[in-house]
Amino acid sequence: MALTQQRKQEIISGYQVHETDTGSADVQIAILTDRINQLSKHLQANKKDHSSRRGLLKMIGQRKRLLGYVQANSREKYQALITRLGIRG
Repeated sequence: MALTQQRKQEIISGYQVHETDTGSADVQIAILTDRINQLSKHLQANKKDHSSRRGLLKMIGQRKRLLGYVQANSREKYQALITRLGIRG
C-alpha cells in the first residue's frame, strides 16, 4: 500500500524542477496525489477502515494547501500541474 522507492523515484524524476530537486511543491503534490489514489482504492474495498480514512483526509488537506501555494506564486504552473495530474476535474 505504501509507495515503493522505485515508484517514488519515477514520480520525482517526472516532476522535478531541476536535477537535484526532491522536495519542491510540484514533487510533493505529485507524491501526495499518487498516495491519495492508492488509499482511495483501498478504502473502496475496506469501507470500515476509519483510521486510513482519517489519514486520507489529512493528505487531501496537505495537497490542498500545497496547491494553494503553487497557485499564489504561479497561475500558469498551477494550471499545468492540475492538468498533468488529472485533478480538479
